[in-house]
Amino acid sequence: MSRRPARDSEPVDPVDPVDVVKAADDAPGPEPTDPTDPATTAPTSAITDALAETAFTVTALLAESAAAHDLSLTQLRMLAILRDREPRIADLAAFLGLERSSVSGLVDRAVRRGLVHRTASADDARATRLSLTDEGRRLAAVVTAQVDARLVPMTGRLATAERARLVVLLRKLLD
Repeated sequence: MSRRPARDSEPVDPVDPVDVVKAADDAPGPEPTDPTDPATTAPTSAITDALAETAFTVTALLAESAAAHDLSLTQLRMLAILRDREPRIADLAAFLGLERSSVSGLVDRAVRRGLVHRTASADDARATRLSLTDEGRRLAAVVTAQVDARLVPMTGRLATAERARLVVLLRKLLD
């Protein structure tokens, strides 16, 4: 059906919102790499739902694992960040998406618990670098192993090649 501007005396065809959504979902996009794979032709809403459901499931799993070690989810995220870097407090705040004042309290609690160590920055005397203590590294390794074990029932359903592809796709989403 072609649409042309209506004159004042002509009725305007109503637009069905369902048709608009269908048209958006059916709009041509990048050519799928495998047209038989439903994941490559899924409408955006299906992708959004699958990502949200996965995020909720993984977040709940992480929160349970953190709680088992008397950690908050944010403290667990901090340990994960500090596993492979020694950021300044400002950098850690940016990684966590929190204000510096919130991160200072978070770090204070981790220092009192013996998980994090503060050192003066070699390149900026006003800045403090953060690193994991031996106990912090041990706890991070234990929690990581427990999370890995709890993810196995989910990821184990995938073939080895699918798991490798999932890593590539997830990283591509985050680039």
